[in-house]
Amino acid sequence: MLTAEAAVPGPARDFVGYGRRAPDVSWPGGASVAVNVVINYESGAEYSIPDGDGRNDTWGEYSYQVGPQVRDLGTETHFEFGSRVGIWRLTRLFDRLGLPVTLGACAVALQRNPQLAEWVEESGNDVIAHGWRWTEMSAVAREEERDEMRRAITAIEQLVGARPQGWYLRSFASVNTRELLVEEGGFLYDSDACNDELPYFADVKGTPFLVIPYSKVYNDVRYLLEPTYATPRHFSESLRMGLDYLCDEATRGEGRRMMTVGIHERWSGQALRAAALAEFLEYAAGRPDVVFMRRLDIAKWWIEHHCEWS
Repeated sequence: MLTAEAAVPGPARDFVGYGRRAPDVSWPGGASVAVNVVINYESGAEYSIPDGDGRNDTWGEYSYQVGPQVRDLGTETHFEFGSRVGIWRLTRLFDRLGLPVTLGACAVALQRNPQLAEWVEESGNDVIAHGWRWTEMSAVAREEERDEMRRAITAIEQLVGARPQGWYLRSFASVNTRELLVEEGGFLYDSDACNDELPYFADVKGTPFLVIPYSKVYNDVRYLLEPTYATPRHFSESLRMGLDYLCDEATRGEGRRMMTVGIHERWSGQALRAAALAEFLEYAAGRPDVVFMRRLDIAKWWIEHHCEWS
């Protein structure tokens, strides 16, 4: 049996968390579940040969790579669909339903679509910074990661008129990411972890730093990963089943939770998949025990009230 972790850089692993009894969380309005939807906006920030990466991306509509000696125009144009069509279908949906949403934006992607930055300002929704580009940081040198972080902060602030206060990267953060966020200052939270259904504070060299966990399960990436959905209704049903169970747990006194739903403009922005998302959103919005919140508001709420639940 392992008794201690090896001396490796990065955050310590925690297999206990809140343990058998989660804190007695109180969400706004007494809701059982706080739902936050994150639109991952990556189109134009992905790996591509025209941007000098020497490789094509693997996360278009199909999860395989062409090349790298030739351009993958299929994947390139699928990402373009996300920025040309899909994002607007999704923003119209949230505007129509009057629901707050968080935009997880790569800085370069947002630079290439300034009309989306205008929508962010007009709608009052928040931005969580999704890196400078949609590239892996897990093996990047610390100073290079710091430089890209600062470029992203500056660009997003210039585009939407507000500094991003949250951060998450493409799939795999580096062992330096959270320390860099604390050193940089100005961040309230990060969302690179997927290890809980409630926010928590991580110790970063003696500094408590808020983590708002993300989800790879309540996520439309399942359209591409085995086992995939046979129909978009399966995505809607999966989200609804998860929400119902979380609400039932709260009713039984087993704790109130947070539900993060991750979607992507190039996938859920397709009409048939947008229909499935709309079906879930309308159902969830009709439940009196559910509250939709921006990710930034969840962070502020937790920081302000967590001492009441300890």
